[in-house]
Amino acid sequence: MEHVSAAATMDAHGILTGWSEGARQLTGYPAEEVVGRAARELLAADPSEQAVTALTGAVVLRRRDGSPVTLTLRACPVLGADGAPSGYVITADPAGGPETTLAGQAFQQASVSMSVFDTRQRYLRLNDTACRVMGVSEEALLGRDFPETVEDAEHSRGFHNKLRQVAETGRPLHYESFTGAPALNREHAWSTEMWPVRDESGRVTGVALAALDSSDQYWARQRLALLNTAAARIGTTLDVTRTAEELVELLVPQYADFVSVDLLEWVLGADEPPTVLDGDIVLRRVAHGSGTEGTPEAAVHLGEADVYPAYSPPAQALRQGRAVSRRAGEPDFMRWVASRNAQAPAGRRHRAGVHSLLTVPLRARGTTLGVMVAVRIAHPDDYDADDAVLAEELASRAAVCIDNARRFARERTTALALQNSLLPRGLPGQAVVEVAHRYLPSGSLAGIGGDWFDVIPLSGSRVALVVGDVVGHGIPSSATMGRLCTAVRTLADVDLPPDELLTHLDDLVTHLASDDRDDEVAELGATCLYAVYDPVSRRLTLASAGHPPPALVLPDGTSRLVPLSAGPPLGVGGLPFEATELEVPEGSVVALYTDGLIEDRDRDVDHATEELCRALTARTDTLDALCDTVLKAVLPEEPGDDVALLLARTRALGTDRVATWEVPPDPVHVAATRQAATEQLTAWGLDEAAFVTELVVSELVTNAIRYGAPPIRLRLIRDRTLICEVSDGSSTSPHLRRAHAFDEGGRGLLLVAQLTQRWGSRQTPRGKTIWAEQSLEPPSF
Repeated sequence: MEHVSAAATMDAHGILTGWSEGARQLTGYPAEEVVGRAARELLAADPSEQAVTALTGAVVLRRRDGSPVTLTLRACPVLGADGAPSGYVITADPAGGPETTLAGQAFQQASVSMSVFDTRQRYLRLNDTACRVMGVSEEALLGRDFPETVEDAEHSRGFHNKLRQVAETGRPLHYESFTGAPALNREHAWSTEMWPVRDESGRVTGVALAALDSSDQYWARQRLALLNTAAARIGTTLDVTRTAEELVELLVPQYADFVSVDLLEWVLGADEPPTVLDGDIVLRRVAHGSGTEGTPEAAVHLGEADVYPAYSPPAQALRQGRAVSRRAGEPDFMRWVASRNAQAPAGRRHRAGVHSLLTVPLRARGTTLGVMVAVRIAHPDDYDADDAVLAEELASRAAVCIDNARRFARERTTALALQNSLLPRGLPGQAVVEVAHRYLPSGSLAGIGGDWFDVIPLSGSRVALVVGDVVGHGIPSSATMGRLCTAVRTLADVDLPPDELLTHLDDLVTHLASDDRDDEVAELGATCLYAVYDPVSRRLTLASAGHPPPALVLPDGTSRLVPLSAGPPLGVGGLPFEATELEVPEGSVVALYTDGLIEDRDRDVDHATEELCRALTARTDTLDALCDTVLKAVLPEEPGDDVALLLARTRALGTDRVATWEVPPDPVHVAATRQAATEQLTAWGLDEAAFVTELVVSELVTNAIRYGAPPIRLRLIRDRTLICEVSDGSSTSPHLRRAHAFDEGGRGLLLVAQLTQRWGSRQTPRGKTIWAEQSLEPPSF
């Protein structure tokens, strides 16, 4: 028989008020014969045994011809203004109808939650899965508005709006939601399809939906999103502590209510990793965080050492090299939490309700660095296997970043120690310049650079001021800087002019670059500025190899850059270096610096140079204070390169401290010259130095007359030492040698070397100068 469905309406007293054509076909009664009659009169059984309120389920009716018919009835209450049922809508199907057909069984037994609503969002039908999700029977939901059946007001409002939208527009839609359900113990993700139900005329008569529990897919996406976020948020700096803090910030409170990161002691120092982790394990707390302000769960303070007993979950995770999860009630979990609370102050104990713990070792490149501990308190779910896998992945990424930061810190410390060992710790004592300096290592991820500076005393009371920069960062840069710094000191000891010194230094860098073991020199490159100040002539001679020009502050308070011809950087080769010479008034300040002070990708170099010149004119009590003023005014907020700054205030040696004599090229004048020198020492009050000075003058002047060329000049300089200089027009340098017993000469320079503090020679544009220094301090015995 063709399937026929029937519908009828009745009031609250059980009187039929409406009758469908389907009802007429099923029962044979036309509408005019049943409307107004009590519904119970149609029942085949004794009316007293079947109440109106039982008109749900299988019911036997008597047709008009007297034959019985079994129908499956559904009664849907119609609520009045006061909320009480004012009537019922009754639908009927023949027994063996929709519920027993294949389509009906498919609906009822579907694994997804399926429901049907009328156009006013009231339940008309639910399948078994929907009833299990809601935790109530179908009869308890039929006819009720959807918002009345859920506790989550926000979810109810959104879901209800979607149902109404489908009913009003007649268009299907897809709805994603994340909420709980009365019969489920945790929140679930739902993927819901809603579509309109139409009658034969196409009019929307209801809304059907199918809701799929997509929690597994949802949590998989959440874990993937967390991993992607971790890749962007963990390891943004090469700082061990900050990296650990980033891991904590990522996990709290989304993944845990409390997270701590503890590292082994060697990770924070320079020791080698331990070979075994056994027994009680000592770690140091570097980061922790809580969903509750004040971090009440932290048993130890940041920076403190903590001892994890061998039985504790963190110690087990460290030894096993994998995640260890524990739940409330498990013996080692309860024992460890109790011991932590017993040791911690009252305000730093684990809150009541700690129900799940996950400890994950931090391992990178096969080495264990520490452990991460995650605790759930307010979070309803215990940690499961998927959580452990996610935690291990996050810990692995964080461990690599921590290890990178540790390696960077160790390399930075090594490079800084190397650089500090190569830079002058205390500038040599001399009277011709007052100096102050600052060196700021780079704080960028690139590491320590190769900036250096030096102050080198030269003969004749002169002084060399040097500043250089090896391009690049790290230990190779520092090592190259050390080579160049040593080379400059060696060449300065030969007393070469600035342009010649840079030429020799350039040749050295070229040779180093050609050596396969020193490829980094060619890749890095270097610049250097070498200046020599003579306090007698008050002249400053300088040359540059690709280095920024120095600034000069005159005694009147004006400042400017020293114009000079900057040669190519060291190692380019083939191009000459030119020296610039200028007279510097006494009391002037010469500022040498590296490009890290003025160059930055976000600043204009010319503007930064103007700021430097302006800052150098600031009135300060000392050069040290002026260094700080300059750095504060000019230095970028976050320098990307090392910065070296060397300030030198010039002094002059007046005519009262220098005596000069022109010596005729005749041995007969040696005695007169010696006498004049002795008289000058008496005038200076240096009679105690007369004996040695007479011998030195006699030997040097005699050698100049015998082996040199005119003009010959003797000069005495009274500085911290007594300096005797003899110049002549010959470029031939003397050589110290040991005379044989039968030699009549050859002992002069040996005698000079033994009687004086030091001696040497330097080339001049007109020949050479032989000099010797005597200490003016009384000998100590």
